[in-house]
Amino acid sequence: MRLQPLTVGVSAAANLHSVAADPLVFLNGQVTAIPSWDLQSSAEIGTDLAALSKTGVDTSSWRHITTSKCTLMGCLINAGVYNEDDLFYSENMKRVDDRQFSVPWTYRQEYSLEPGPGKHFFLKTHGITSRADIFLNGKQVASKDQQAGSFAGKNYDITKLVAKQNALAIQVHPTSYYHDFALGWVDWNPWPADNGTGVWRDVEVKQTGPVALESLRIITKVGPTVERLKDPATVTLKSRAENLEDKPMVVTAHGSVFAPFGRKAAPITWSKQLTLPPRSITDIVLETTVTDPAIWWPKQWGDQPLYSGALAITVNNTLSDSITQQFGFRSVTSKLNSHQDVTYIVNHVPFQVIGAGYTPNIFLQFDPSRWEAELQYVLDLGLNTVRLEGKNEHPILYEIANRLGVFLMPGWECCDKWESWSYNHDLFLNPPLVWSNADYTIANNSMLHEAAMLQTHPSVLTYLIGSDYWPDERATPIYLNALKHYDWQTPIIGSASKRGYSPLTGPSGMKMEGPYDWVPPNYWYETSPPRAGSAFGFGSELGAGVGTPTVSSLTKFLSPSDLDDLWKNPTKPLYHMSREGSEFTTRQIYHSALSARWASPTSLEDYLMKSQIMDYEATRAQFEAFAVKWSDRNRPATGLIYWMLNNAWPSLHWNVWDYYMKPGGSYYGAKAGARREHVVYDYITKEVWMVDRTADDFYREREVEIEVVGLDGGVKFGSLVKVESLPNGSGRVAGLGGRGRWGQHTPPPQDSLPPAPAIQHFLPTPQINTHPRPFNQHPHALLPSIPFLQPSRLVHSKRNVYWLSKELDRLDWGETTWFVTPVGRYADYKEFNTLKEAEVTVGVERRGEKEVVVNLENRASVPAFFVGLELLDGGGNDVLPLTWEDNFVTLWPGEKISLVAKSVGSRGWQPASVRVGGKNVKEMLVSVS
Repeated sequence: MRLQPLTVGVSAAANLHSVAADPLVFLNGQVTAIPSWDLQSSAEIGTDLAALSKTGVDTSSWRHITTSKCTLMGCLINAGVYNEDDLFYSENMKRVDDRQFSVPWTYRQEYSLEPGPGKHFFLKTHGITSRADIFLNGKQVASKDQQAGSFAGKNYDITKLVAKQNALAIQVHPTSYYHDFALGWVDWNPWPADNGTGVWRDVEVKQTGPVALESLRIITKVGPTVERLKDPATVTLKSRAENLEDKPMVVTAHGSVFAPFGRKAAPITWSKQLTLPPRSITDIVLETTVTDPAIWWPKQWGDQPLYSGALAITVNNTLSDSITQQFGFRSVTSKLNSHQDVTYIVNHVPFQVIGAGYTPNIFLQFDPSRWEAELQYVLDLGLNTVRLEGKNEHPILYEIANRLGVFLMPGWECCDKWESWSYNHDLFLNPPLVWSNADYTIANNSMLHEAAMLQTHPSVLTYLIGSDYWPDERATPIYLNALKHYDWQTPIIGSASKRGYSPLTGPSGMKMEGPYDWVPPNYWYETSPPRAGSAFGFGSELGAGVGTPTVSSLTKFLSPSDLDDLWKNPTKPLYHMSREGSEFTTRQIYHSALSARWASPTSLEDYLMKSQIMDYEATRAQFEAFAVKWSDRNRPATGLIYWMLNNAWPSLHWNVWDYYMKPGGSYYGAKAGARREHVVYDYITKEVWMVDRTADDFYREREVEIEVVGLDGGVKFGSLVKVESLPNGSGRVAGLGGRGRWGQHTPPPQDSLPPAPAIQHFLPTPQINTHPRPFNQHPHALLPSIPFLQPSRLVHSKRNVYWLSKELDRLDWGETTWFVTPVGRYADYKEFNTLKEAEVTVGVERRGEKEVVVNLENRASVPAFFVGLELLDGGGNDVLPLTWEDNFVTLWPGEKISLVAKSVGSRGWQPASVRVGGKNVKEMLVSVS
């Protein structure tokens, strides 16, 4: 173990101090981050920043940090003081001495500049957790009252303080989630020992001439209807220009718009001249028109063309400052329906939000390659949106989302200082510590910075200025005015719940009524009357609380005794569940359901197999129910944010993939439920639905094969139904009780359905025909045609298998709490434990550099139930990150299927074998040929 408290020592590689030979910035308009830091506690070096911020200070005994940004814990991991794997193992993180973070710490660095006449320099912060004193060359730049708030970026004019050799010292102060504007964790996981204190975003130095530009705002306007999206679009470039001199400045503002990569179009350039009064700030506005604009769409609906806008200021034909940003042509609006539920509209098309809630790493470590892989997972799942509750991250995350076509929902967080309102009685501190005048100033600075950072990104769907509670009548206009100050163009939502609202924002249209712990699949379909989190309206955070890692991940962070507790002691609080004191420290609710439905576990392996089945069933049902109910005429399901997408550290619940990026049952259940086109079984009505999440101008004729198979492998019922898909909607295909909307079929005999345990199988056959439908005959606005999946792949991507018991789980709705609805009677799947063993043959081949194909064949007379695949390297470790086009599949007797695994991202790809096993299929290891 390496969990020793911080000690002072001399690194063999450390210098007394270092100053970069080349200037950090040397051109007007250039911005560069401080690339690395020396770090030390005030317990060792004191707090005399005037002395510490002078060049030549001996920092050989300090910690030397090789990254430009990190919290204190993140920095100490970077410096080798702590090891993340050790910290995360069992309860080791409890052993970190948090007393070391009860005093200030200093980040320090030296760098060169080339000051001179007409040159101006700025120090740009983007939020420091949670307060900081800043000194440069022995002089104070900002006090901890000025630099306050994790998101409160500031722009400090340091022209009079700079020299050729410079020393910067930033002293960060201890953070409290209840007293400071920080990035808190609520009950998601244990809190880091430092509470996230530190320089978690870049600190930058900028050089300009006599006129400096603020951030670039780009306002776009596209055609007024979906049919007119190709009309000429307008682009307005805006920035506030500050004359830094004591005399008027005649300047020329130059605007440029560059077409997306690969699009043959000359840059649009134009300019205008204006005079700036002395020491003034003037809003520069340059507008132009783009003919035949390329429209930005979310990935499932189209392409993601990205334009670039640039604004430059010249004085006497010499560049003074310049700024550039990417942007996209798209329109996002929202509206409330008659039930006061919000619907988002993208490019004039109703858009059902299908997303999940994101968390960063517990130490806020900067890892763009991981973000890239995570958003690739999001798209593989079929999701279109990610919610960032109080975790707005860094600009590069939005750049990745822009490029990939994923919407993001940034906003403020719940349950701490950010929502410390007099009417919020759910806080840990009650009565809450209501905001002071200084707090409103910090909130304003925070919103101004985030608005400036986010305004140009087409991936930003909306901004939530509240989460569980809405901001008070003083904070609401502060937030709204700050967003308006930066020409915000997407919907602003007052909160993610219906607890209340400000008249300035109106109702949010979002519900936050749970669940957060396990509920059965039929929960989501019980919408008559509308109940809690079931599939109606817009659910801002809800889920069955699942996300059990597989054994290969569990053994990385759980000790042998922890693993025993996982399946043997369901009432014992587990450190890798939620934070101590929350309702989610045990797996008791989940374990009770698993034992009642599938029988008490007999081993860890048995427990994990049943858990993966439970997790798959839970996430699939949630996403499918919302997809089906999107077209509900009584009260449509307009959106959902699954709780949660990922974890801040290795966790036993609330995820779609685990901390190590390994997808499990919750991932592949969600993927099955969020497919672009698929068939769905409604547990309540016993109806089969066709879901089509495309939004082009074609409806498609399909044939849906429906089979009900007993555990003995015998077909109890089979039918082929012709259907017509409804783009951007859903339609009823058939009722297994004999009701159907389209086509003719023979209803199943009543004795073919439960009470006999059975497995249902739905499979759309390849495309039969497509027909354009005029816009005025379709219930939704439509998009330009989008190619359909190739028929040769349909059998792989569209099959959907359900397991049914004699009776559904019965929910006790009258006992619903904010986090769960109890189950009074459980469904019984114990007979599935008696399935005869199925013989499955496996063939594996490598296809290209980043794909492996696995061919499965069930040679038994019974179904091969819930067959999972894992790709391993030569050491027997998981090959990650990767995606399977499908996983945890069930094969009918004699059925064959081919599944493809694909590498995600640029990490090494060295597959050596595939591990295959199922509920009634013995585990086997097959080499990759």
